[in-house]
Amino acid sequence: MNTKLLTLALIAFLGISTSSFAQAGRWDQIHPRRAEVNARLNNQDRRIHEERREGEISRGQAARLHRQDRNIRREERHMAARDNGHITRRDQARLNRQENRVSRRIGH
Repeated sequence: MNTKLLTLALIAFLGISTSSFAQAGRWDQIHPRRAEVNARLNNQDRRIHEERREGEISRGQAARLHRQDRNIRREERHMAARDNGHITRRDQARLNRQENRVSRRIGH
């Protein structure tokens, strides 16, 4: 009888723990610093396509800019993985500087 009660308590505890971890993962995915960095990358992607469509930049320039943005996004994911799903203010500042450099190259 005590074994059944202990088993039920263990199952309940594991269910609650798993639920908490799932919620924590969801929060990390929408962390404000990550969301801002990714929104900027999405905006730059749109700008690159627009400039290419208007003939302001060549196909090769667009490809290089997209590659640089992919590298920034990859670095953002790496930073988030290192820090339990979020990025630090220092990481965000570094990524913003990189995004600024790419942004200045779009349309020039």
